[in-house]
Amino acid sequence: MNVFSTLFKGLVLCTITTILPIRSSAQHLESGLNEPLKIQRIKLPVKLDGLSNESAWEGIKSLPMVMITPIFDNEPSERTEILLGYDDEYLYAAGRFFDSEPSKILAASFKRDVWTYASDQMTIILDTFNDNENGVVFLTTPAGTRTDANILNDAVGAPNKNVNTSWNTFWDVATVRNNDGWFAEMRIPFSSLRFEEKDGQVVMGLAAFRFIARKFEMNTFPLIQEKVGFWGTFKPSQTREILFEGIKSHNHLYITPYLLGGLGQSNELNDAETTYDKTDKFVHEAGLDVKYGLTNNLTLDVTLNTDFAQVEADDQQINLTRYSLFFPEKRLFFQERSGNFDFSFEDNNRLFYSRRIGIHEGKQVRIYGGARVVGRVGAWDIGFLNMQTENFNALPSENFNVLRLRKQVINPYSYIGGMVTSRIGNKDSLNTTYGIDGIFRLFGDDYLSLKWAQSFEDNEKNQFVSLEPSKIYVNWDRRNEKGLGYNLSYTRSGDAFNPGIGYERRNNYTRFGDRVQYGWFPGKESRLQNHQVFIEGYTFIRNDDSTIESSEIGAGWKFITKVNSYYDIKIVQYNEDVAESFSFSDDADVPTGKYTFNGIKGSYITFQGSPYKITTTIDAGFFYDGRRVTMSLTPIVNISAHLQLEGMYQFNKVEFPDRNQKFTGHIGQLRTLAFLNSKISFISLIQYNSASDRIITNFRFRYNHREGNDFYLVYDENYNTDREREIPVLPRTSNRTIMLKYNYTFNIGL
Repeated sequence: MNVFSTLFKGLVLCTITTILPIRSSAQHLESGLNEPLKIQRIKLPVKLDGLSNESAWEGIKSLPMVMITPIFDNEPSERTEILLGYDDEYLYAAGRFFDSEPSKILAASFKRDVWTYASDQMTIILDTFNDNENGVVFLTTPAGTRTDANILNDAVGAPNKNVNTSWNTFWDVATVRNNDGWFAEMRIPFSSLRFEEKDGQVVMGLAAFRFIARKFEMNTFPLIQEKVGFWGTFKPSQTREILFEGIKSHNHLYITPYLLGGLGQSNELNDAETTYDKTDKFVHEAGLDVKYGLTNNLTLDVTLNTDFAQVEADDQQINLTRYSLFFPEKRLFFQERSGNFDFSFEDNNRLFYSRRIGIHEGKQVRIYGGARVVGRVGAWDIGFLNMQTENFNALPSENFNVLRLRKQVINPYSYIGGMVTSRIGNKDSLNTTYGIDGIFRLFGDDYLSLKWAQSFEDNEKNQFVSLEPSKIYVNWDRRNEKGLGYNLSYTRSGDAFNPGIGYERRNNYTRFGDRVQYGWFPGKESRLQNHQVFIEGYTFIRNDDSTIESSEIGAGWKFITKVNSYYDIKIVQYNEDVAESFSFSDDADVPTGKYTFNGIKGSYITFQGSPYKITTTIDAGFFYDGRRVTMSLTPIVNISAHLQLEGMYQFNKVEFPDRNQKFTGHIGQLRTLAFLNSKISFISLIQYNSASDRIITNFRFRYNHREGNDFYLVYDENYNTDREREIPVLPRTSNRTIMLKYNYTFNIGL
């Protein structure tokens, strides 16, 4: 019951805290202005050609833009105009980006969903529900590319967390380059947005910015507070309220059938385990996706015979820990609106991990179909998911359910919510998990997060009033990059806690962490944009005997230059109590025992506004009773908008001289991205993993005639590089497939 007492105290504290305005006046360029900015209605047709010189744009005022980097609160170095207007069907955004050196305008790629600082950019961010936490992004470059993304949890941890570029919706863009600069027009259907209408009015949050790559210059509206850092431009809490009158979201029906055909070849070990038998299989499938806007703010998605043949292979990893690896979701259906289903703890732990559906021990399981409802009902944000899979080997046919609810309380930055999940197989296979959570803005930039979860399974005691099937999470976070900041957390996970469709890296532990920091912004004369000193670490304690299982403590310094080169370095001490031995390979293992050792970590990223970028990382030092070095090099070369090369090489070496053991592991990756234009692309991914002695290849040709209409040609192969490492001798290829997939979207206005 302690968790409920803590939750109650947090609610009381929030109640007596001064209620903050929806967005502080410091975020408005007009002093003291708290009223929403009224967007002007366009009364004449807009020709989508990028130029915005037709009569429809006459009288539309441009947004007042301000530089936030490299010099905070300065005038833009180039004339910059962004205009917004709307009619009954569309939101229009026009960008007029004049440039004194037009030959130096950068456009790195024609790739759909390109996200790189090697391109000039125009970006519009909309907090469509005006909830200060979730938003959608529309971004284009001088090449006319379309990048859309959804934001959750106020982009905390961006860019690696809470910004999902796999979300796609229907919208159009046109761009032009000439001797004056580059120019863009976006046309976003209101049917592609979910929002709330009240008394004929819709209030959203808006941020707009222009990025000049060669100068690494960001000009924004509104002026984003310096203390929130560079990624504050993507925070819905920093947007400016805008007002539309007389708009409605039309309930369009999108029906997308697909056809798939191809040939698959696999080599499986026979029952006697004496040889591998080759099997050829002709694959032919058909399926259907349906999307329907139930209301202005609620969307239904239905999928039948869901297939992910076009999805890129997982990035290879080498595991130098005693715990399971985490792989991010890459399947589009599960990435869309993923923020509505977020219930996360520390270390990627979560109540809902979508890779539990349709994937078993690295192999695909057929998904018969399912449905998803996302949006808002009254004051509640809602996410509901139901999926059904077929039986697979010893795994029964299973039904998966997820229900997520959240509601804004107390002030515009605080929420309470809950989640329920279930995984139902046969009569002996049932797992149900629920969670209750709250995020409360207490004062200033300080947030308190409280989470409680329990799981129940067949053949278990399932005691409701017990900590054993339960998990508690408490986090106090000061969200800023300037001055004192911290992220302090406490977690307790019981021995019987097992979220059936979640992810838990460890079990039965208590954890303390994470970070205290102090940051500076030196000012316009310095070559540094900002820098921080920090102390961070964690301790995992076994619940059984209260001994320390793992701990890490380190101090470091990171800084970012005015041209956005990034550096960080950290000195670390580790403590590990190994209760069960584990191995990295047949030639190297870690025996049981207690270990204390030290190391150093560092990373460096070159100027990110250049067509050529290199990221380097190192993790080296002592390692249990030996030593270890891990180094990685990730070069990116944007040869032109038609061709990009991305590489990655990682070297791992572990040595235990006293035991005469060592392990060396290599990962190599080469990704080639070739584009005829923004519609026709070829992407290849070749990976080598010496730990598993495999080369994995993935080649994808795509013709994207328009959003929702795609033709794919996909070839995959899994090649064994050391065939004699096992008996019987491994086949040259474990499997290979070639697939053709075509989907076409019918847009039916209702």
